[in-house]
Amino acid sequence: MGKLIIVPTPIGNLEDITLRAIRALKECELILAEDTRTSGKLLKHLEINTPKRSYHLHNEHNIVEQLVSELSVSDTTFCLVSDAGTPAISDPGFLLVRACLENDIEVETLPGATALVPALVNSGLPCDRFVFEGFLPHKKGRQKRIQALVEETKTMVFYESPYRIVKALTEFSEAFGEDRKCSVSREISKLYEETARGTLAEVKKHFEIKAPKGEFVIVISGKE
Repeated sequence: MGKLIIVPTPIGNLEDITLRAIRALKECELILAEDTRTSGKLLKHLEINTPKRSYHLHNEHNIVEQLVSELSVSDTTFCLVSDAGTPAISDPGFLLVRACLENDIEVETLPGATALVPALVNSGLPCDRFVFEGFLPHKKGRQKRIQALVEETKTMVFYESPYRIVKALTEFSEAFGEDRKCSVSREISKLYEETARGTLAEVKKHFEIKAPKGEFVIVISGKE
């Protein structure tokens, strides 16, 4: 039997990768990458020449069985990486992990970079218990998901794009109330990292005035 290793990659600063992750990427037989071009830049920086193969949202259903078959008949190790952060957290990976486990293929997940934890801790909101919602649906089911969280008492964490950040903050204000405390972090660990804290109304106004850029993590306090 082979082995699958889930390898987190930096979400910004390339120095955030761990020594253990570098060793895994060097020693494995194949790197499954969400975008081989994006991962190629990191691997070139790290002087890693391991072969790469695409594994992304649009092909994962079609190639999972093939990958499991390859891992089942040989003593080989594949590493799975996403463009940034930890695979399977709002990125492809879950299907392959599940399929490997169902076929008694060892899965090892390395600790490492993910956007939600630094944004949550940096928010100043309670982080002993929280719910992670990831990306909300763009259209169908969006309002239903938000309404289902109206009575949530734990801190809530969401991912959002710059194109919908103001819309999301508006929808949260309407559902949770404009005075609900929140924190919005963008470009975590990158040159222009920023965190805006305050009420939903205040943070919404901030990004209405300042053109939003980068990837966003929204942290909202639960209902008191």
